[in-house]
Amino acid sequence: MNKFCFILTVLFFLEGCGQSQHGDLDFLGKFPSRLKEVSGMETDGSTFWVIQDSGNKDKIFKVDKKAQVSNEYKIHHAKNEDWEDLTLDKKGNLYIGDFGNNNNARKNLVIYKIDSSQLHKKEPAAKKIKFKYPQQHKFPPKKDSLLFDTEAFFHWNDSLYLFTKNRTRPYSGRTLIYRVPDKKGEYDAEYLGSMVLCKNASLCSVTGADISSNGKTIALLTYGMVFLVTDFELSDFSKASAELVDLKTRTQTESICFLDDNTLLIADEENRGTGRNLYSYSLKKKSKTETKPKGKP
Repeated sequence: MNKFCFILTVLFFLEGCGQSQHGDLDFLGKFPSRLKEVSGMETDGSTFWVIQDSGNKDKIFKVDKKAQVSNEYKIHHAKNEDWEDLTLDKKGNLYIGDFGNNNNARKNLVIYKIDSSQLHKKEPAAKKIKFKYPQQHKFPPKKDSLLFDTEAFFHWNDSLYLFTKNRTRPYSGRTLIYRVPDKKGEYDAEYLGSMVLCKNASLCSVTGADISSNGKTIALLTYGMVFLVTDFELSDFSKASAELVDLKTRTQTESICFLDDNTLLIADEENRGTGRNLYSYSLKKKSKTETKPKGKP
């Protein structure tokens, strides 16, 4: 399999003064105060699930389109070390990514799989998909190799696709892409390559991901930005193109999923008096932004 580095040179303009509170996002609702740190979100179009990250309970929350909790479920055989993202497969099975790794020191990365038949039980049982990154040899690695935090993944066919969050110093902007089987077991994550979105840590660190139901578009969320990746193959992103969408907000956007192929749902965490909100964003109204992808094997 060809390994690659996908570099995006992005031309964009940031709007500061005169920006509305929610930018180009459509406000849907405010999460209750106990959901200050929504780190992952997923929907099948009718049911909406959210989770919180480290320091919070081992629970998934069912919410409505106004961000109000209708039910919550403690996950059996699962511990919230640092839950960062959610994804669903086409059979309705839910996956929790417990792979937050701010210091790049964890050796217990796991994805919890909850079968669809378990989802509405009082304490749904979880199966463990344990994995490690073969490219990581030190825990933590040197500052210029802090590439193994992860906050973003999605499911497609029989696999889970992970996009790492860059914490290098100085910041390189490089995001690693991995694939892990969706079945219970222990695995070496398969390295598929990398991409460089940009070299601004405050704008281009990946915090969430999803793929459209038609499989044609990947949405990578960063802080106030979405990168829409198209023209890709899931085993080879070297010929992919990407479009940057500036949401015109600078809150701590951490969660994203497709409501349908033309609509994104986005959530931000509470931070310094802002956030804790659920939004939608119509891809039909986005303004075009020039990107110039360059790939190499």
